[in-house]
Order: sequence, then C-alpha cells, then structure tokens
Amino acid sequence: MRRSQDRNATAPVATTVQTAPYWTAWAGGALLALGAAFAAWAETEETVTVSHGYTNFGELKYPADMAHLDYVNPDAPKGGEISQWAQGTFDSFNNYTREGVSAALTAIMYESILVSTADDPYGVYCYLCETLEYPESRDWVIFNLRDDVTFSDGRPMTAEDVAFTFNLFMEQGIAEYRNVVSGFVSEVEVLDDHRIKFTFTEDAPRRDVISFAGGTTVFSKSWFEETGARIDESTDTPFLGTGAYVLDSYETNQRLIYTRDPDHWGADHPMNVGQNNFDTIRVEYFADSAAAFEAFKVGEYTFRTENSSKEWATSYDFPAVDNGWVTKTELPDGSIGSAQAFVFNLDDPKWQDPRVREAIRLMFNFEWSNETLFYGLYARVESFWQNSDLQARGTPSEGELALLQPLVDEGLLDASILTDEAVLPPESRPERSTDRGNLRRASALLDEAGWTVGDQGIRSKDGQTLSLTILQFSPAFDRIVNPYIENLARLGVDAKLERVDTAQYIDRRRTGDFDMVNHTMTQGFEPGIGLKQWFHSSTADDSSRNLMRLRDPAIDRLIDHVIEAQTLEDMTTASHALDRALRAYGFWVPQWFKDVHTVAYYDMYRHPETLPPFALGELSFWWYDADRAEDLREAGAL
Repeated sequence: MRRSQDRNATAPVATTVQTAPYWTAWAGGALLALGAAFAAWAETEETVTVSHGYTNFGELKYPADMAHLDYVNPDAPKGGEISQWAQGTFDSFNNYTREGVSAALTAIMYESILVSTADDPYGVYCYLCETLEYPESRDWVIFNLRDDVTFSDGRPMTAEDVAFTFNLFMEQGIAEYRNVVSGFVSEVEVLDDHRIKFTFTEDAPRRDVISFAGGTTVFSKSWFEETGARIDESTDTPFLGTGAYVLDSYETNQRLIYTRDPDHWGADHPMNVGQNNFDTIRVEYFADSAAAFEAFKVGEYTFRTENSSKEWATSYDFPAVDNGWVTKTELPDGSIGSAQAFVFNLDDPKWQDPRVREAIRLMFNFEWSNETLFYGLYARVESFWQNSDLQARGTPSEGELALLQPLVDEGLLDASILTDEAVLPPESRPERSTDRGNLRRASALLDEAGWTVGDQGIRSKDGQTLSLTILQFSPAFDRIVNPYIENLARLGVDAKLERVDTAQYIDRRRTGDFDMVNHTMTQGFEPGIGLKQWFHSSTADDSSRNLMRLRDPAIDRLIDHVIEAQTLEDMTTASHALDRALRAYGFWVPQWFKDVHTVAYYDMYRHPETLPPFALGELSFWWYDADRAEDLREAGAL
C-alpha cells in the first residue's frame, strides 16, 4: 500500500479570519447605496484560511514551525561533487520549449512558490511564500511572499516577477499547457511588493487551483526585459532563477557542471536543511549506454541509476565493485509505478481498429522477455497507477458503475466494462519467444478485421500492407524490440525497427511521425487537471504527453469526474473508472516496472538510513564523505 485510504477530506490546520471580498468604491453618498453595499458584504462574507501550506485531503504532515524534513540528515556536511551521465546531445538550456534539445537537470536552477515533499503525497508547502490565504470557495488565493528571496545574481524577487512569469507562460508556453489551463485564472493582481493574488474562473477545478497557482516557476521580469529572452525559443543561456544551483560551465554535447550558489537565499530555509549538499553536480554525455557504462567502470563519473536489467544482472563484476570501491544496491521505491509502454499513433487509420491493436499487443511476449532478457527483475505494468490505491482491480465497484453506466447507455463504452474485470495485458508462455496460442488469436483478430495473408506471407487490406515501424533512439532497446518484430513478422506484419538520433527522435514523437514509440506515462497520487495533457482530446493534436493522439469522449468525461472529485473517496473511485477505461481502450503495449531503485555509486556518498517513500534524492539529501573520497583517490579508484 502506498498511502492510507481513511484520511478525511478536512481543512488543513491553520488560522482563520473573517473577511469580505473586494468591492469597488462608488461615487456619491446616497444612504441607499451605502446600505446596499453593507448588505452585500454581509451576504458574501467567507471564512478565509491562512496557512503555511495546503492539502485537499487530511492534514499537512509538517507544521509551520518545522525545523527540517523528517527524512534528511540535518547535520549532513556540505561539499564535494556528484556526477552522473546522460545520453545523446543538447543544444539548449530551455526545457519549456519544443525548440532544440534541452540540457539535463536545468530545473535545479529554478524554484516555485509552493513545494511538495517526498513523504506527503497530498501536501504542498510555502517556500517562496511565508503564508497563503484562501476562502472556503477557493475562488482566489493570496500568497504572502518572503521578503528575502533573491535571484542568483542578487536582485530581489517580488510579486511583479511572479505575475510576469505566469503571464509569460500563458503567452509563450507550449500549446498543450495553454490549452489545458486557459480560462483557469481570471486575474493575477500584484497587491504590493510581496503579496500576489490569483483569482480563478468559475469553471476552474477547485481541487487544483491553489497548487496550480503555487506551482508557478518564478523568473526575473527585469532579466527577461534586459535580455529579450523568450521561453518559446531555444537558448544557450539559462534563464535567471532563484535555485540553489547555477550553471558553472559546459561543453556542448559533452559535459555540464552546476555549482551550488554560495549566496543562495534559501540555504537556511527549513525545507533546505540537510539538502543541496554537493558543491558541484556534473553530467557527462555519451552517445550510447555501452560507452557510458565503460566510463563508469573507470570512474569518469560516480553515480549511476541502472535501467538495464542485463547490465544489472551480468556486468557489475568489474574490479571497482569486487574491491569495494563501488557500491551496488537496491533501494526501496514507493512511488506509483510508471506506465512504461509502447504506444500506437492513433492518427493512423489502421491503428484505430481495436482488433488490430489487440493483435499487435498479443505478439509482445513479456514473460519470455523477463525470463530471458531481464533476468526476472521486472513485473508487468498493468495500470496507469501501477502498485497504488488508484489502480483499478477486479470488477467495477458501485461507485464506478455509477460513472460508467451513463457512458455505456450513450454508446460511448462497451457494456462489457460493467461486468468484466479490469483489462490486464495479454499473458504469454515463457518457454519460447513466440506464444503459438497468442499467435493464433492474433491471426484470427486480423482476419476478422479484414487483413488477410497473401502469397508472400504479408497481410494486406484493400491493397495496403499492414506495416509497423517501431521508432527508437537507444541501441540498448534493440535486444527487446527485435524479438517483438520477429513475432510480428510471423503474424504477417511488415514490422521493422527504425533507430534515429536523439534530435530526430524527439521531433518525430512531437510531430506524430511514427507508428509505435516508447512512452512513459507517469501519474501522481492526486490526479487532476494534468490528466488532460496525458489523455484528453483537446491535447491530441499537439502534446508531448498525449503521444498516442487519443481522442475519446468517454475518456474525456471520466477525466472530468476525476478533476471535479472533492473527496479522497470520490477521487479514488473516479480514478479507478478512468484507469479501467484507458486499459480497455488498448492504445498501449504495457512494458515493465520495478519497485526498487537499482543504483551503483563510488563509495563516497551517504544517505539517511531510512529513505522517504517517493524519492531516491541522490541530488537532494545525499551527501559527500570527504574522508572516504580521499581514500578512493589514494587507492586509484578515481
């Protein structure tokens, strides 16, 4: 279990005051007008909560006077370097645009008004603010900003910077973001240098509004005006932020070095005690994972999160491991399992037939792959909220039926969704790469859909060959994709793997120039408006998340139910129904996940004995053991 189901949807612990909404002064002094104004004040008076944070469900984990987060070492020493690797190339420091390929870890240079923690799945806390104020209706929120926040060049942050940044994203942000949040905020008011008010539209989902407004990344207004920079353009200069780290140096496509800002305004903030411990964070770039692994073995970089089961199972027998210089370990991961999968491009007519999609799904033999290729290290992805309370299981509950029945009555969903268990990925026999039973089932489905086998063994329909190209950029995936392609060929599909460079891969995913591509659909414990970017019809034409170009009115309606849910119970029920419908649609071929972090690192890093459930945190709350690092250098490990 990832969290308790019995938390009540009560207001957070906070102080409350009585206030009236703002109203406009009037000309004249008629007693009648004055009386009417006071009557309106009395009728619309609301209780306003003033708090150090916000949660929709239960109570905030941390009080206003917290000294530090529970999972950090408050006495962790500062210093040293941690280094990691990245694959491919980069030509920009702007990850808010579709132009160019952004460098790794650029987000560490920026901060937002509210932050979350790695052990409170529902709470958000004041960070750039001291307190926030909101009425019961959540029609607006006021952030009382700290007066000591500065950008990395020393210029102060004010409410003007917050308002500017919000408007900048609404004007220049990527289309999928603007399409989802347009109409969300009716007004942003700078009340004074350190007070800013967001007023929300009547239709804005109330469960999302405060965390949405508080999640605004803050850039410097004066810096943008001085430089003429735009967030919809590639740039070789990072934007000015307030973060604990700044860019120190870089060599394009080779190396990045971020350094901890010695004058960071928030160094002593309770949220930062025991965090941001490394002096420098270095990223080394490699063309492929094989070259990167060889570099790790000789100490060219020092921390590696291993995502190859083959490497994890067979390759960590090099001298640095054998003599104790490198630590290889598995650490618990309590996050929702990522919905990693191959996804179809539904804009192609041949993938719009669910029988065809199911036939293609049947030919991926996970069980054989896991036993033969993955050394049994993975479990199958079944859900978009894998391994959490939001995962649909079994047959629908009464609450789910109440949401699904109207969609069945309108012909938007098949009636089987009301009685069948939640759809699971096809199972295969692990003895051989091709499961003959699944091959027969898939062949029957394609026959039924009108795709017949010709003299050359290739299936065609109306003169069109059933072809499928799986787009990839990493050679590490070849050993996984090629057996899948062989199975598809046995079915009569003209299947192939097309491997391109990183820039082409990113561009073709964005533009929909593919049949099938890898995708990782990460979801949170409190799904809301962000679901539209992943699965809603409104984002299908232009989205970095809705890559499958899903347009389905039933899915859209169920997303609305999740967004509009006001209690934890209702949100969970609506998420179950949505998960059930997404899985029944079959636009994906689920891949695999694991509930541990598989990491290897040179034995000069330390972490708290008990890690939080929702983060590994190697760049956040791990620290550098200078004495052990010196021992490793003297031994020739680095």
